[in-house]
Formats: sequence, C-alpha cells, structure tokens
Amino acid sequence: MFLHTLFAVFDIWSLQLPTPVALAAVTVIGYMVGRKRRSTQDANDNQARRELKRAQAVARELEKIADLIRRHLATHHASVVRFKNRVVTLGAAQSEGAWQELCQEAEGMLKPTFKLAAQLANAYDEIRQQSNHLMTFTEVRTDPLTGVSNRRALDETLVSMFAMMNRYELPFSVVIFDIDHFKKINDDQGHLYGDSILKSVAKLLADNVRDTDVVTRYGGEEFVIVMPQTPVTGACIFTDRLRQQVEQNLPLTLSGGVAAAVDGDGPQTLLSRADAALYSAKAAGRNRIFYHTGLEIRPTVEADAEPLPESQLDSQAMPPADADHAETHEEPIV
Repeated sequence: MFLHTLFAVFDIWSLQLPTPVALAAVTVIGYMVGRKRRSTQDANDNQARRELKRAQAVARELEKIADLIRRHLATHHASVVRFKNRVVTLGAAQSEGAWQELCQEAEGMLKPTFKLAAQLANAYDEIRQQSNHLMTFTEVRTDPLTGVSNRRALDETLVSMFAMMNRYELPFSVVIFDIDHFKKINDDQGHLYGDSILKSVAKLLADNVRDTDVVTRYGGEEFVIVMPQTPVTGACIFTDRLRQQVEQNLPLTLSGGVAAAVDGDGPQTLLSRADAALYSAKAAGRNRIFYHTGLEIRPTVEADAEPLPESQLDSQAMPPADADHAETHEEPIV
C-alpha cells in the first residue's frame, strides 16, 4: 500500500527511469519517511517520560498533604472527645468552679480549631498549586520543539508561586538562561542544527532539576527555570552547577540571570530583574551567572566583588540591538 501511494504521488514510472533507479528512489524515500516517524516517536516518548516523572512528584506531594491533614484531624478529634467527657463530668458536679473550668477548656479548644482551619486552608492552596503543575502536562502548555513547558505554563506557574509567597511567605527564585552566541550557531551550522541544540539544552536542564522545579522555554534561545522554596543564595549555587553541566557536556555555554521574588514583586518585575542580571552576565563576557538582589546586580562567583548599580545597566550591560541575544536550592525540598 505504501509503495502504491508513493507511485501515485510521485508517478515515478512516468519519468521513464530505469527500473533499478526507480526502486532505489522508492527505497530512499521509504527510509526517510520511516526515520522521520521514528524521530517523532522518540520525541514523544521523551516528553511522556518527563511528564510521568513530574506527575509522580505531584502525586507524592499530594500524598504528603493528605497524610498531614489526617494527622491533624486525628489530634483534633482526640481533643474533642476529651472535651466531651469533661462536659459530662463537670455537668454532674453542678458547681460554679466546675463551669468556669469548663469555659476555660472550651476557650482552649478554640485555639487548635482555628489552627486546624488555617492548616486546611494551607493544604487547599498546596493542592491547587499541585493541580496547576498537573495542568502543565497538556499540549497547549508544552513547547512543541523541546518538550519542556512553554510561556503559558510559565505565566500560570508564576501566578501560583506569588499566591503562595504572599499568603505563606514561601520563597522562590527564577533564572533566565540564554545560549551564548546562538545566532552565530544558527548562521554557521544552519537552523536544523540550532533546533537540535535547543533540544539538547532543554533535555539537560530538565534532567538535572528537582521534580518540583519547572523548566520552560521562554522564547528563542532563552529558558526559564522556576525554583519553589528556594532563596536567592541556593538558586545561585544550583544555577551555576547547571551552567557547568552544560559547558562540560554540550558544545556551547550558557549565561544566566537569577532573581528571587521579594515583597511588591509580580511576574513581570521578577522576570525583568532576572533579565537585567542576564544582560550583565552577557556584558561581563558570557558563560557566567549574575543575580539581582532587588537593589543591585552581582556576579554569583564573586560574592565580595563590587555590585553593578542599576544606573549602569543601559551603558554597560545592555548589548546592541543586533547582538546575539535575538541547595538553598541546597538539598532538594520535596
């Protein structure tokens, strides 16, 4: 059937080619089609494995939340039972002192009740956050070339992260990575090779982050990683490790800009500060990581170096328009 289809489309016999040449042409075309199909299948398999890994991490988080709720409810239930028994005992005593004691115990019951209500609200928000992680598995939230999350998934993740930070003061950080000299890679090696580079970088990043981190393709040759429960110090350490991994395993280097969310931040201001740090890393020679403290920009590997003030960003850190810019992440927190 496949051969008949090819003959119908290309009408090879009408070209009056010798039979061996025609058969060879059919063989080559069949091989290329099969190779394309295998390549697509491999990409789908890799994406499915990444999604399964993240789904397993989300399931573990939900299991922990459920276990925590069960333990708190068991403790609260025991308190209610004790209170009920005290009501029966003190009610039989019919003394003023007994009833005053009962009122004090009732007041004591209210405190853990309010605490449990807050814990349940916290658990609800955590479940909502994990549900958002699960939503990023859908096709509309996945970059078709690299298989990592796309800009839409990033926007939704940041909204969720800021909600958790504002309510429970949970820290988180982001890094924007940019492939150094990517325009030159495309010009010299071609866009197909450039696409393979993007896939390789995305895979390396996805394979080396925590299950709870979110790797996204921000656009072009830029990638953003969202790191929950990670202050800026840990984010800088982890980000520089990723930079070294890329340098050691791929024929290219990355520059990165790190920023941690602070009071008054929103998704755009946070990404803008990370982007300013990235520009500084580019201006300083590439293949390095800079971070934004909220007031100034510093290199991660020179903690005692003089900071780069915001006022110098335009003149020193910003490249020309046609330039090539077209834990504790400490131990994993799960």
